Amino acid sequence: MSHTPSSHVPGREPAARALSTDLERTGFYPRLVADVVHDALDGASPLAHLVHLETHFERAEVRRHITVLALTEELLVITHVDEAPLEADPQRTTAQVSTESIPLSQVRTVVLSYVFTEPAAYGPGDPVREVTLSIAWSGGQRLDLLPASCGDPNCEADHGYTGSIAQEDIVLRISSEADGPEAVNTAKNFARLLRAANVASPTRVVQSPSAPLPAATRPRLAGLGGRPSRGHGGRE
Repeated sequence: MSHTPSSHVPGREPAARALSTDLERTGFYPRLVADVVHDALDGASPLAHLVHLETHFERAEVRRHITVLALTEELLVITHVDEAPLEADPQRTTAQVSTESIPLSQVRTVVLSYVFTEPAAYGPGDPVREVTLSIAWSGGQRLDLLPASCGDPNCEADHGYTGSIAQEDIVLRISSEADGPEAVNTAKNFARLLRAANVASPTRVVQSPSAPLPAATRPRLAGLGGRPSRGHGGRE
């Protein structure tokens, strides 16, 4: 699996050019993706962006999809493009596009998870092996369940299930080994910028920890829910 994440914080004038350059670098239908991102921004200038390209294999097919996060003064704009064969003619290709604009005041959590190699030998400045960026805004939750056990390998009793609940709307996983150290650093930088913009949002709604999460009132975007960067060859 291959990712091409990049993140930039250019000035206002060259912002669009920097985004276009990163989209061209991916080689994934750059003109089409640039047009749909521009349309989703609706005239707003991106203050920062993160471009994340993933390639994975399904049987004999190579499948690619790209996620573009663009941060403006008021919005987090997400564009996702999936490549898929045309059902009526598998020799032809389609591009399925989803876009969403989230007011910064509605971003509830920005979680950045780190993985380090050989933590006992860690020293200041040692590189991060991989990061996982999780962003939640809708109150949607993911439930992971596994059969519970008592630890006795010979026990055949039904112990029910155990699991965890995670709040997330989008997850991007970036590895230093697969993507390069700079890709990890740019993802970390974008997460910091998004956190700062969210905190600084003047209309940010802070929810009480005891208050129930609102029910999601919109459908999940194709390719954005769950774990779009997990479960493909060579990365687990």
